[in-house]
Amino acid sequence: MTASLRDDARLAEHLVHEAGELAARMRDGGLTSQAKTSVADLVTAADHAAEELVVGLLAEHRPDDGVLGEEGAVRAGISGRTWVIDPVDGTYNFVQGLTWWCSAIALATGEGLEVPLLGAVYHPHEDTAYVGGPGVPATADGVSLEPLVDRPLAQSCVATYLHPPFFGGAVADAFARAVTGAATIRMLGSGTLDAMAVATGRLHVVCQHSVPAWDRLPGEAMIRSVGGTSVRVRAAGVEWYVAGVPTAVAEVVAGLRSG
Repeated sequence: MTASLRDDARLAEHLVHEAGELAARMRDGGLTSQAKTSVADLVTAADHAAEELVVGLLAEHRPDDGVLGEEGAVRAGISGRTWVIDPVDGTYNFVQGLTWWCSAIALATGEGLEVPLLGAVYHPHEDTAYVGGPGVPATADGVSLEPLVDRPLAQSCVATYLHPPFFGGAVADAFARAVTGAATIRMLGSGTLDAMAVATGRLHVVCQHSVPAWDRLPGEAMIRSVGGTSVRVRAAGVEWYVAGVPTAVAEVVAGLRSG
C-alpha cells in the first residue's frame, strides 16, 4: 500500500467515524424524517448534516478529488479520484431506532467509478470502524481481518433486499433463480453493513438490483480486500450487484443469467 493510499485510508476512517457520531447524536436529540421515493426510503436532517460534515473535511484535506454524496453533494475533481459518501446507510433502521445502520465512504476512480480503491464504514452501535480495499489491508478497529473462506451457495447466507413493488414479475423470477439454492436469506436493511458481515465471515453473499454507487462501493472495496469477488450483471431489465465468496457469487450470477 502506497503512503498516499495509507493516508487516504486513515482519513476515510476519520470521516466515517465523525459522520456516524454526528448522526447518532442528532438521533438521540430527536429527529423527523421525510420520504424520498417511498415510505421506506427516508431522509433526515442527520443524513444532510453528516454529508455536509464529510464534504467540508474533504474540501480541506483532499481539495483536488471529486465528491459524490447520496444526499446531493457533487464536486468535480482534477485528480481522477472521487469520494463517494453515504452519510447514513440504513436510514429506515436509523429512524426506527434499530441498530443496523452505518456511515460509509469509498474512494474510487474510473470513468464510471468502476474501480474502488478503498472503503471505510463506521457502525456506531458496535463502535466499530472497518477499512479496506483491493490494495488496502482490511481491518476492523485496526485489527486485520482474515481472508474469506470460499464456500458453495448451498452453504451460504445471502443478504439482500427486494423492494415490495418488484414482488412478482420478471425481477422476482430472476431473484428466485439467483437465491433458491442458498442455505438461507436475510433482509437486514443496510447493504453496506451486510457487506461488512460478509467481509468478516458472518454472512457470505450480498445480492441486490439497481444499487447506486454509494450503496455499493464501500462494501465492494471491503469484500475485495479480503479475497471476495464482485460482479454486476443485467437480468430482467435491471442491473444486479453480487459480491462475496467467489463460488457462491458465481452460482448466484449463473442463476441470474439463466433466464
